[in-house]
Amino acid sequence: MKKKKLLLISSIGGHLTQLLQLEPLFTQYDYHIVTEKSDITKDLKNKYPISFLVYGARNYPFRYIFKFSFNIIKSLFIFLRERPDIIITTGVHSSVPMCYIAKLFRKKVIYIESFAKSSSPTLSGRMIYPIADLFIVQWESMKKVYPKAVYGGSIY
Repeated sequence: MKKKKLLLISSIGGHLTQLLQLEPLFTQYDYHIVTEKSDITKDLKNKYPISFLVYGARNYPFRYIFKFSFNIIKSLFIFLRERPDIIITTGVHSSVPMCYIAKLFRKKVIYIESFAKSSSPTLSGRMIYPIADLFIVQWESMKKVYPKAVYGGSIY
C-alpha cells in the first residue's frame, strides 16, 4: 500500500519548532517540509526534504504584498510538484495559501494552533479554521474560540 504524502508547512521561528516536534509522526510517511528561507533554516536541507518560500515580515507592508504574492505562486508550484495528500501546518501567513490550494485540489488540511495562544486566535488560524478538516488546539481554553476544534494537548 502506498504511503500518504504529507506536506508540512510553517513560517520560521516557534511555528517551525512546533512543526518539527512532529518528526516521530511524519517520518513514518512520505513527507516534504516547506518553510521560509533564512540563515536559520538553510541547514535543514541536510536533514529533511525541504522547499523554501521567501521570508516576509508583515512589518513592511509594501514589500510584504510582493513577497506574499510571490509565495502564493511558489506554493502552487511546490504543491503541484509534491502532490501531497495531506497538509499539516502550525501557521502563520506563509501557510495560508498552501492550505487553500490544497482545498482546491480536495486534499486534507490539518491545522495546529500555536502553543503560544491560550485565549485568542491567530490570524492564520481564523483564516484556515473554516476549511480545515482537522483543527487542533493545544489549550483546552481555545475550544471556546474554535468550537469545532479538537484539543490535542501540547506538542512540546
